[in-house]
Amino acid sequence: MQSLDGPPPRTAGLSLPARIAVAVMVGAVAVGALYHLGMVFLHVAPSNSLSKDHSAAVTEYIYPEFEQNWKLFAPDPVQQNVHVQARAEVRMADGSTRTTGWVDLTAQDISAMRHDPLPSHAQQNELRRAWGFYTDTHDAQDQPNSGDRSDLSRTYLQRIIQQRFGARLNGGSVVRIQARSATTPLPQPFVTGAQTVTTQYRVLPWWSLSGTSAGQENAS
Repeated sequence: MQSLDGPPPRTAGLSLPARIAVAVMVGAVAVGALYHLGMVFLHVAPSNSLSKDHSAAVTEYIYPEFEQNWKLFAPDPVQQNVHVQARAEVRMADGSTRTTGWVDLTAQDISAMRHDPLPSHAQQNELRRAWGFYTDTHDAQDQPNSGDRSDLSRTYLQRIIQQRFGARLNGGSVVRIQARSATTPLPQPFVTGAQTVTTQYRVLPWWSLSGTSAGQENAS
């Protein structure tokens, strides 16, 4: 006669230490998920006493990776393509330095996403949001205008570019990196005749990777 109690739980065959480990892991994931949701809720919720009391902790957790915004519902759609490009200065073993050509990092992300049915969130948004975070916290002369958030945005963008190039490149050590944006307006729909489309570049200063912190130097 078949038992009506149903199949035994999947952990039935595990030893007691294994069951404890599974329970601890599940509990840690649940606590982490609840903590993340709580921080995001405090970030997007209207200002209240709880969010004010813990504003520093919430800001430190949210920015820059988990920043939330309402641009999905913006009435003014994107009318230009912005590609983030970068180049590196490499110091060779003989002490000489070489500068790479500009590498289109945005094009690399687009290529990685193409034909990928499940592209990662980082592939879709990491570089784009890092550039937007930087331009939101720096003026046209690349001077910071948002205090600590300006420093955070620069460090975040630099870290992404540095990871893309790696510590060593073409047989040498990467000592400086430089970023720029290439902004190209989208052709206007339903417009007859030739349209002039000009790409505009915004070139940032060189960032030195030597030492404990990355200092900004004038663009060459």
